[in-house]
Amino acid sequence: MSKLLLQLTALICVFAAIIFSAAGTLDYWQAWVFLACYFLASLALSLWLVRHDPELLQRRMRGGPFAEGERSQKVIMTLTSLGFVAGLVVPGLDRRHGWSEVPPVISFFADLVHLAGWLGIWFVFRANTYAAATIKVDSGQTVISTGPYAIVRHPMYGAALFMILAIPVALASWWGLLVFVVLLPALVWRLLDEERVLVRDLEGYAEYRRKVRWRLVPGIW
Repeated sequence: MSKLLLQLTALICVFAAIIFSAAGTLDYWQAWVFLACYFLASLALSLWLVRHDPELLQRRMRGGPFAEGERSQKVIMTLTSLGFVAGLVVPGLDRRHGWSEVPPVISFFADLVHLAGWLGIWFVFRANTYAAATIKVDSGQTVISTGPYAIVRHPMYGAALFMILAIPVALASWWGLLVFVVLLPALVWRLLDEERVLVRDLEGYAEYRRKVRWRLVPGIW
């Protein structure tokens, strides 16, 4: 548990260093609110995993470009990581230079959307103990078709989409939103590549894919 808290605290400190360095000031209340929301939501979800599914927590802690087994995923995760950093830098620069005017109520609403994304991820974790941070099929893994997986095939990506699109608005930056929109092709690439691996390695996934038509957004895609 102490290791988990240390890693989470270190992550928040890195986020804060990126944002406030770009902003050139600590007088950036939107950033403080966002960081608090991110920390508390991540901590709450981690504590739930510690109690209810510690094995999934261990899987989630083994993530990033170097943890991926597929070469294509190493590339995707590298691009995504760099894009995420850019998505924090641009709002900071926006705060420094005053490019955007985002009403406080909109920033607060974006924080709520971001928290809703965390809630969506909790629903995914509750339904799927194999929701690892890397794309692979574990021994004994089965197809999950209940909960959010009965609606779309990749509910975690949907929740993550809400989370990342809300971040720049929570940080009071419209320009930062464009950075995350640029990341969408990488998200789609990862999703499609994951389906390729699951069809190849996970028994029953091809049949599940025929039953649940929508990948990410019901009625659209």
